[in-house]
Amino acid sequence: QVELVESGGGLVQAGGSLRLSCAASGRTVSSTAVGWFRQAPGEERRFVSAITLSSGMTYYSDSMKGRFTISRDNAKNTVYLQMNNLKPEDTAIYSCAAGTGRLLRVGITDYWGQGTQVTVSS
Repeated sequence: QVELVESGGGLVQAGGSLRLSCAASGRTVSSTAVGWFRQAPGEERRFVSAITLSSGMTYYSDSMKGRFTISRDNAKNTVYLQMNNLKPEDTAIYSCAAGTGRLLRVGITDYWGQGTQVTVSS
């Protein structure tokens, strides 16, 4: 069992920044990557970014590339999502997930955090 806890969400003005954290515990050895997803009201959950825990290889949704940066601190079992130049359309619940490879990037995993709300005001 893997437990994931997100933090760092909040209310920010357009153009501002937030850094989300995803702290993992439990049987993390079964997961090779951690990803971030977001779900806006009335919309489907969408992939944001993922990082391979061993190599640090990163993946981004095209719409977030250049504004969002994912990183990890393996010693702390924590993955971060730095979000810059935030826009009102970035408003969503952001959730982290742990899993493996391509399956994780399409949201196929049993391990999800509870989510953290990000609200960007115009």
